[in-house]
Amino acid sequence: MNEKMYEIMKDKRGFIAALDQSGGSSSKTLKAYGIDESEYTTEEEMFSLIHEMRKRVFTSKAFTNEHIIGAILFEKTMLSKVNGEYTADYLWNEKQIVSFLKVDKGLAEEKNGVKLMKEIPNLAEELKEANEKHVFGTKMRSVIYEANEEGIRDIVKQQFEFAKIICDAGLVPIIEPEVDINSAEKEKCEEILKSEVKKQLDGWNEEDKIMFKFTIPTVANHYLDLYDYSCVVRIVALSGGYDVDKAVELLAQNNRMIASFSRALLENLNVNQTKEEFDRQLKYFVSDDANNAIFWEVFC
Repeated sequence: MNEKMYEIMKDKRGFIAALDQSGGSSSKTLKAYGIDESEYTTEEEMFSLIHEMRKRVFTSKAFTNEHIIGAILFEKTMLSKVNGEYTADYLWNEKQIVSFLKVDKGLAEEKNGVKLMKEIPNLAEELKEANEKHVFGTKMRSVIYEANEEGIRDIVKQQFEFAKIICDAGLVPIIEPEVDINSAEKEKCEEILKSEVKKQLDGWNEEDKIMFKFTIPTVANHYLDLYDYSCVVRIVALSGGYDVDKAVELLAQNNRMIASFSRALLENLNVNQTKEEFDRQLKYFVSDDANNAIFWEVFC
């Protein structure tokens, strides 16, 4: 583990940019950026355009570690270059921003009120590649819809099983068991989720460092006591579909929870903007001058 990256991720104020959109979400991301589906015909062309968009974000003078401490990357982004360097190397060498790799391959069919992750074939090879590309950690997502104890137990068990493999490879996993914000049992789901997470942490090796990415909880500071476990590096929030103002309001109520959102970062960026317009818009969203608490940790 890179100790300097670890210290930044453990203690530095800021947020994690989630730029790991893949597959079906890529076309939506491009459309929001001003590139219509008619402007590309193959998946390769689509991912090339996505990388050019991300490269524009990464190289912007507004994209700095003053506010951004980490970035979650899609595999193709990790394997691509920015200004002659692999993406994670560029982000670290030029920006002192820590990289994570999205390793999950999507969600299985819903069962017992949850969607587990699909199997992750070739995980060992991906982790080897991530190490070679100087990536710090990984991220993997599953989703909870109902307060079904068996389903939630299965989600947590699967996440920790993969997390152990990732830790053994020398990387720091972000475990993301998202609770659907539209669940009629959201608060109960979160109670069961934390209980199951604690059961896993009770038997966890404290030397195996992990992070969590949770939906902003119904009860403020619900996950705060997970920091009592020395293996927990950071707890991160996903918006889960809340609008920006609501996400800001809820995040501000949760101490030591930092943001890791994607839509707000890319919102109002457009392929047709000049460099100056693009940088100015991006700076607005990552700057505390915007009074945009979505990007600021409440680390009390």
